[in-house]
Amino acid sequence: MRMQTPMRTPLKQARGLGTTSGGAVHFWRQRITGLANVPLTVFFLFSMVFLAGADHAAVVSYFSHPIPALLMMLFVIASAWHMMLGFQVIIEDYIHHEGMKVLALVGNILFTAFFGLTCIFAIVKLSLGG
Repeated sequence: MRMQTPMRTPLKQARGLGTTSGGAVHFWRQRITGLANVPLTVFFLFSMVFLAGADHAAVVSYFSHPIPALLMMLFVIASAWHMMLGFQVIIEDYIHHEGMKVLALVGNILFTAFFGLTCIFAIVKLSLGG
């Protein structure tokens, strides 16, 4: 007697397609960048209080040390990435027109990249004495 193959449901056919696991990855990236931002934000606030009222030479001197420059770059990267992930969720949840959604998502990535790279450029310039 020949065994019958089980019926394939639309869900079974769709397995492996779409973003079934993408949500979990996005969720964890948001949590990890948020967690990284806690100590990095404390460092950022400490630096801003320490440098409040300082002249340009003092700021250049502070960022000429590798640890403050590196921590500030990590703060920028983690904050920008966290911001991009957060805005992505907002865009996907509240913009329903597909064309506008794609434009907004691309704009989100471009704005975040511009913001992050501009900040990193400024930190590198300060750390090199500029």
